[in-house]
Amino acid sequence: MQYLYHIDAKNELLTLSGDEHRYIFKVRRHRIGEIIALRNLVDEFIYEYKITYIDKKQAILELQDAYELTIKAKRYLHIGWCMIDPKNIEKMLPTLNEIGVAKITFIYCNRSQKSFKLDFKRLDKILLNSSQQCGRSHMMQLDTMQSLTEFIAKYPQTKMLNFSKDNFIGSSEFDTIVVGCEGGFSDDEVALFEYKNIIGFDTPFVLKSESAICALSSIKLL
Repeated sequence: MQYLYHIDAKNELLTLSGDEHRYIFKVRRHRIGEIIALRNLVDEFIYEYKITYIDKKQAILELQDAYELTIKAKRYLHIGWCMIDPKNIEKMLPTLNEIGVAKITFIYCNRSQKSFKLDFKRLDKILLNSSQQCGRSHMMQLDTMQSLTEFIAKYPQTKMLNFSKDNFIGSSEFDTIVVGCEGGFSDDEVALFEYKNIIGFDTPFVLKSESAICALSSIKLL
């Protein structure tokens, strides 16, 4: 764990209880007198606190130091992800967060199952836990849109990840890209993009949506 999130990190005194108390003292096994790092995920600061009191239900921390430390990817990447099974999204989210994806917008594309619904409160918790582990100073942003047309209208410079014979991920410049769901894009959706804005992988294999999004994020950001 690189830091602990607390909404009031920066106050002179903090009280930890509930899950925060359990994680720090039962899982991480910190003790009185030790220094731990906290963030509030609003500013760019690390706040170092000394543990001054512990009992079975709560602990008291006292601020010792604060310093600015921005941890983010060197490049920006916003992914429009055509909706797949939320269970698979939840499995991939920590990996994409650690790679450094800035934002994901989930899109109900033509071949997405409209019955799929996202629990954003649950996704935020997954991202929070991941951010505490990998150290990023701001969590990934999440959004949703009802169609690819709506997404393109808001982000007109979007590229499409699809099959291409000569436009490949490694040699293409982009900061916003859409990735299809199982079954890929419909002909009508492909027709929304100029040929030059459709890019692919230089591979003979067909990738699942999850594999494709992980691969393109790694190539772009790492």
